[in-house]
Amino acid sequence: MSNAVLTRALIMLIGFSMVTTIFAGALPEAGPIFVLTVLVLSGLKSFVILSDYLGLRTAPGFRAGFTAFLIGFLGLAALLYALPFGM
Repeated sequence: MSNAVLTRALIMLIGFSMVTTIFAGALPEAGPIFVLTVLVLSGLKSFVILSDYLGLRTAPGFRAGFTAFLIGFLGLAALLYALPFGM
């Protein structure tokens, strides 16, 4: 794995973390929009880590499986968060 790929991944992770921090500081009581945004950002960060740091970019089958699990997990987290609002 080249240093350029890892450097790009690190810059993306720092950027996603900065956006999360700024969003949390600007809208601490935003509710569902905040939760969904944080879940999406955490999913993006997880995808970058899986693809670049763990090297799954070169193994598309494994990456697809981990991505499907990640989407399912984050979807379940969003559903569990939204469940009390539907009652």
